[in-house]
Amino acid sequence: MTEIPVRVVTAANPSPLTGPGTNSFLIGRGSVAVVDPGPDLPGHVEAILAAAGAGRITHILVTHPHLDHSGAVPRLAAATGAPVLAFGAPDAGRSPMMDRLAASGQLASTEGIDHGFRPDVSLSDGAVVESDEWRIEALHTPGHMGCHLSFALGDRILCGDVVMDWTTTLISPPDGDVADYLRALDRLWARGARTLLPAHGGAVRDPAARLADLAAHRRARTAQILAALDRGPGRAADLAARIYDIAPALLPAATRNVLAHLVALADLGAVSADPQIAADAVWRRA
Repeated sequence: MTEIPVRVVTAANPSPLTGPGTNSFLIGRGSVAVVDPGPDLPGHVEAILAAAGAGRITHILVTHPHLDHSGAVPRLAAATGAPVLAFGAPDAGRSPMMDRLAASGQLASTEGIDHGFRPDVSLSDGAVVESDEWRIEALHTPGHMGCHLSFALGDRILCGDVVMDWTTTLISPPDGDVADYLRALDRLWARGARTLLPAHGGAVRDPAARLADLAAHRRARTAQILAALDRGPGRAADLAARIYDIAPALLPAATRNVLAHLVALADLGAVSADPQIAADAVWRRA
């Protein structure tokens, strides 16, 4: 059987967090599904349309509504008339705890979220989208965002920001959730995919090993945070500065990752926040 072609157009938005840029994937040749139209940059939608060639773009799928993935959706939808399919609005799929923290104002979403994003069609976990050329299964893989979907195309999985071959994933509460993220890694491991196709960077050819590495990294980070708190209380930013050996420009992202781990640990009763869970709370061992 001939393998369904998957082409990639990488947006010109390189950065320390996006790597070479956002990968927009085109699945099929006659009937084409685009996964993650990418940022709204001049020329990127034109490059996607050019890559589709004589094919007709019939579906626009979005792994999650961060602007570097969904910003170009309105422009591509207007150019093609294709429906937009995703899990839901930016706050869909959050855990009850994260919903509560967001509603109370204790934790606010960070920049980069496409707050106005709404799909034409909401895809539940296990939903199938197909043409006469391809069959795509939606997999709910929250953690980076509560509404994050991965898309399985046979034994290949387009995994958005869950797994990358060159870095770890930013988890920033209340939209990101460490416990959900670890469950998403387990779910992808259980699928036994041959290849993972991330939204940033190159293909992951040994998914099982990479998934195991990422889970071990999160466990090690949790241990580092607890060890740092054993030396004394601190805010998330203080703990990040103690733990990470990175450029100062990356410390804000590291702080959000630390905060995500602290929220998960608070839910387990291992740490406490003073006066309450918040970005600037003082954290200590419980």
